[in-house]
Amino acid sequence: MAQLEDVASRAERAALMADGHLGYVMPIGGVAAYREKVSVVGVGFDIACGNAAIRTDLTLGGIPGLIDRLPTIADETQDLVSFGVGRKNRSDDAPIHHPLFESPSWEAVPRHARDGLRAKARAQLGTVGSGNHYVDVFVDERDAIWVGVHFGSRGFGHTVASGFLALSQERQWGAKVPEREVLLPLEMPLGQDYWALMTLAGDHAYAGREWVARKVVSLLGGRELDLVHNHHNFAWREQHDGQSVIVVRKGATPAFPGQRGFVGGSMGDDAVIVQGTSAAAMPTAELQRDAMYSTVHGAGRVMSRTEAAGKRNWRTGKILKPGAVSPEMMQAWVRDKGVILRGGGLDESPHAYRRLPDVLSAQKGTVEILHTLRPLIVVMAGADMFDPYKD
Repeated sequence: MAQLEDVASRAERAALMADGHLGYVMPIGGVAAYREKVSVVGVGFDIACGNAAIRTDLTLGGIPGLIDRLPTIADETQDLVSFGVGRKNRSDDAPIHHPLFESPSWEAVPRHARDGLRAKARAQLGTVGSGNHYVDVFVDERDAIWVGVHFGSRGFGHTVASGFLALSQERQWGAKVPEREVLLPLEMPLGQDYWALMTLAGDHAYAGREWVARKVVSLLGGRELDLVHNHHNFAWREQHDGQSVIVVRKGATPAFPGQRGFVGGSMGDDAVIVQGTSAAAMPTAELQRDAMYSTVHGAGRVMSRTEAAGKRNWRTGKILKPGAVSPEMMQAWVRDKGVILRGGGLDESPHAYRRLPDVLSAQKGTVEILHTLRPLIVVMAGADMFDPYKD
């Protein structure tokens, strides 16, 4: 709440979603509106992190042998898709020639860093990353199979955020500086350059998520029938109460009336497809306006990563201090849920998160649930995965 109050002191309006928790300067689950300004640290380091979900033409009971094949599909997904911080895409058909790499927005990157950043972005397009990023296979209430993914613009977005955080503090691109909020006016060159590269990072994230999700759909042998896709770390120009404002959502899903979103739970909980409530009566309509037509992006943490998993020597992997969650606790939870888990550290155990139904209940009336997705397969980066590309 102190972080939200601090952000609100510089914003026109601010709100916090029910999955809110501590972030860097701006809380995760925070929403803030500014007049012709954008907050670099508000959008955050994982620019354009978001979710994509594809409904396939498959049903769990309609494909002979599909249930028995799920462990093999989980293994193939783990082998085919690149997980981990800084990893490069290993697939022969990675989308390295996507039109985004020819965008004039690359001119906004300082010349000395441009080629290296474009090469990093190209190599990492279609990779998932680590932490709470995932590839899941779900079944909904009508027995339909879905594929869902969660990740952002990878090292490209992180480098852009770090670069402009340094430039905004009158340091050179690449310099390490404190995380503090500096608002970039969009009429100034620095603000225009950041907006262009933030938008490009959004294109990178959209392309990567759709490629990964479609890759897994092809592994399943299915066809795409529907796609629900949204960022939840981004800034948009929007109209609110008759005024044009820049709305920054950091871990919050856009939810205008009729707008759909995919919101994931933890590795051992259901996910949902939601949409903003239409033709809402008072006081729900007021709540929607107060939230700037936003909703939760997930369940929200109740334990930090260190609290959940303990402290390790990052070089050796040796446990220096145990956490609140044991491997047996995590495995028992996902086993009872019937989830086939590949990867996933103790910091991502369901114990470290709120329950998604609870946070959705707190947003009651502002969104409606269209589909409930029960996880069959969850694939994440492994807790001890070796990372050869630290940058």
